This record gives sequence, structure tokens and C-alpha cells, in this order.
Amino acid sequence: MPQQIVFGGGCFWCTEAVFKRLRGVVAVMPGYAGGDTPNPTYGELMSGNSKHAEVIRVEYDPAAAPLEILLSVFFSAHDPTTRNRQGNDVGSQYRSLILYETDDQRRAVEAFIKKLTDDKVFAKPIVTEIKKLEAFYEAETYHRDYYDKNRDQPYCQFVIDPKIKKLREKFERYLKE
Repeated sequence: MPQQIVFGGGCFWCTEAVFKRLRGVVAVMPGYAGGDTPNPTYGELMSGNSKHAEVIRVEYDPAAAPLEILLSVFFSAHDPTTRNRQGNDVGSQYRSLILYETDDQRRAVEAFIKKLTDDKVFAKPIVTEIKKLEAFYEAETYHRDYYDKNRDQPYCQFVIDPKIKKLREKFERYLKE
């Protein structure tokens, strides 16, 4: 039975492009979550007033894509040690965030972060927020499949292409055919 979890790792164009390539991922939807404004728009998000982050909702089959693999990809695809920033994208809307649906997911996320910390995987402390998902708002249609529809755009070439390359190198056995 599919499960869902929400990841915020900076630009949702980047995270969507990465996660939709994983075997066992049924669907990826960019959106907004983690804030308190109902039905936010992209403009409201960019103003910083909605307190939402750019996120993706990942629907996955845990038998084919265990949460631990999704978490490994998530923590490899962005910098979880930088608060409110990913590369040139600055603001709380780009924060590192995991929104879980079940207590089992919460415990798995907490244990995973503890292991990363204990193993000193990152030189700086992990600042990823972990919260229960209260609401998820789908992003406007033009944000969906952005990378696949706009690969010739400079942002896709300079920011997303290297993430896809890293995914292929590090997680090749977990990719869709």
C-alpha cells in the first residue's frame, strides 16, 4: 500500500526531478507546506509571509522504495546544514524540511538523522525541520514536471543537471529503467 511523505530541500523543481526518477516512487507533486496560510500562491510563498516552504509530496511503495532510501536521496540532494538557503535560493521557503504523516515515519526520520550526526556525515549540524504534515497545497500547474519540460533553461542545466548526475552516480541501482 503506497505511503506519502513531504520533503522540502530547496527548489521543488530540483527535488521533483530527482525523486520522480526513483523506482518505487509512484508520484511526485510540487507544492507548499509547513506554513499557516491556506491555499498559498507562488507569489505569497516568495514574499516569505506564508511561512510555507517549497516542497514535494512523494507517494511511494515502501516495498520498492524503502523510506531509508528516500531519506538517503533527500540528504544527498541538498544541504541540510544550511538554514533557509539552498545555493542561490535564499529564504525560509527554501528551508530543509520533512513533513511526516505517521509516527513510524517520524521515528525513522529521527533515527536516520541521528545516524548521520553520529557518523559525522556532515561537517556542520543538520538543521532539517521535522514536523507532522498539517496541510499540503499543490503548486500551480506550470511548476509540475518543470525540469523535464525545460531542460534547455539555464537553471535546469546549471542547478538541476548536476543533481541528476549525482543521483545516477550514487543511487543508480534505485533508478527507474
